[in-house]
Amino acid sequence: MAPPPDDPPGQARLHEAALRHLARYAATAAGLTRVLDRRIARWAREAGADGDEAARIEAAAAEARRAARAVVARLVAAGAVDDAAFAAARAKRLARSGRSRRAAAAHLAARGVDAETAGAALGADGGDELASALVLARRRRIGPFRTGEAPDAEGRMRELAVLARAGFPREVAERALRMPGEEAAEIVAALLR
Repeated sequence: MAPPPDDPPGQARLHEAALRHLARYAATAAGLTRVLDRRIARWAREAGADGDEAARIEAAAAEARRAARAVVARLVAAGAVDDAAFAAARAKRLARSGRSRRAAAAHLAARGVDAETAGAALGADGGDELASALVLARRRRIGPFRTGEAPDAEGRMRELAVLARAGFPREVAERALRMPGEEAAEIVAALLR
C-alpha cells in the first residue's frame, strides 16, 4: 500500500518554494506563477486517486493555485519580483549576445513580460540593433569580420540571409555588412563594455 500523499501545498510552502526559485533564477511574475503551478500539478499527480478522492484533490489543487497567485502578488509588492528590471537586464544581455530586437521581444514575451514593459526595456529607438548585428557578424565571421576576400553576389546574399534569419531589418543588416572592420570592432567593444 502506497503511503498517503503530503498535504496540498499551502501558502507557506509555496512562499518558501518561490523564494528558493528566486534565489537561483531571475523570474517574472508569470514565470514564477508557472513554476508554482507545476509544483502544484506534480503534487496532484502524486496524490492522484479515483472517485470522490479525485474531486477532493482537484479542489485542493485549485485552492493551492489561488494561494500561489497570492504568493506571487505578495512578492511583486515586496519588490522581489520585478518584470521591468528582469526585462531590462535580459534585453541588455540578449543585445550583447547578438540577438535582434525582434528576437529579444519574442524571448521576453515567452518569459511572460508584457509588450509595453518589453518595449520600454528594448528602447524605442533600437540603438543597439546595429551593434547586435555586428556581434552576430563577428561570431559568424561575416561582413567586416570576414577573413579572406570579399564574397561574390551569392556569398553576399548568404551573409545577408544570416542576419535576416536572426531577425535584423534589411537596412541594419546591409549597413553592418558594409561597415569597415575597425569601426565595426569599436561599436562591438562599446556594446560589450
